[in-house]
Amino acid sequence: MTTKHAYSFIFLALLLMLCFVVNISLGSVSIPFTQVFYSVLGHSENESWQYIIQDYRLPKAFTAILVGSGLGISGLLMQTLFRNPLAGPFVLGISSGASLGVALVILGSGLFGGIFASLLISKWSIVIAASLGSFLVLLAVLLVSSKVRDTMAILIIGLMFGSITAAIVSVLAYFSSAEQLQQYIFWGFGSLGNLSWNELFIFFLIYLLGLLLALFSIKALNTFLLGENYAKSLGLNVKKSRFIIIIATSLLAGTITAFAGPIAFIGLAIPHMTRQVFNTSNHKILLPAVFLFGAIIMLICDSIAQLPSSDYTLPINAITSLIGAPVVVWLLVRQRKMVF
Repeated sequence: MTTKHAYSFIFLALLLMLCFVVNISLGSVSIPFTQVFYSVLGHSENESWQYIIQDYRLPKAFTAILVGSGLGISGLLMQTLFRNPLAGPFVLGISSGASLGVALVILGSGLFGGIFASLLISKWSIVIAASLGSFLVLLAVLLVSSKVRDTMAILIIGLMFGSITAAIVSVLAYFSSAEQLQQYIFWGFGSLGNLSWNELFIFFLIYLLGLLLALFSIKALNTFLLGENYAKSLGLNVKKSRFIIIIATSLLAGTITAFAGPIAFIGLAIPHMTRQVFNTSNHKILLPAVFLFGAIIMLICDSIAQLPSSDYTLPINAITSLIGAPVVVWLLVRQRKMVF
């Protein structure tokens, strides 16, 4: 790691802390900046402010960090594995599988009567349905991909499974009521503020497992940059490494979709933004840098989505796309080439 990279990491770490503090300071309820720190420490004289900070804003800020960093790392893994700059964390059909699971719960009663209605009582039903949907689609992709040797074939298979699940969701939507469609659409907007500390803890445990697998795959990721044939010549077990990378991506992206909904843009764009800034393809540097970049961008997007001092909260998906896409276009035009 060069001195320039070290300074960049220090700057990003400080920026992450600043964005975190600003994020928990903003919201529909105006709280004095000094009282924010007292509330975090549990010493605020205003119980309402302390409740808002500790039970809503802090979990939401931590969720934003996990979502942004997890999607960014997932996108980096997929872009490296498939050597495709347009690959994102959901190219394997993970998001589509999660959407199908949620659609079966929310929209399924339109076809099957009230069978699924009781499941909607608990918020966990959405999480479980999304997790099962993404897992089953991933399992199908892995079973089919085990019959092929080409990595690009796995990408195409994932896209095809995504199309199949999207078609099933369309059929369910056709037979659903307006109220059910509205509920499903709201889930599709994505949300960072619906998790309690217990739910966040479970989210973090699965996220941590995916992150550890990603860290374990750093050497394989650097080798994949030169192609599978070169990786084989170096003695790398390509099939095993590919499987671990896919599982890591699935754990990260699938869990994020289950708990926060399908969040757009972050997984695709953050790796490119990081490469433009650090100008390296070494994953020992890229992976922690993507972690920081993803967390910072998601915190910024969430702060904007909150519409400070307003009772309204914009869909996080809309903000991530509106803010992020122009930034990526500007970076690519400025650099005149894509570092990959």
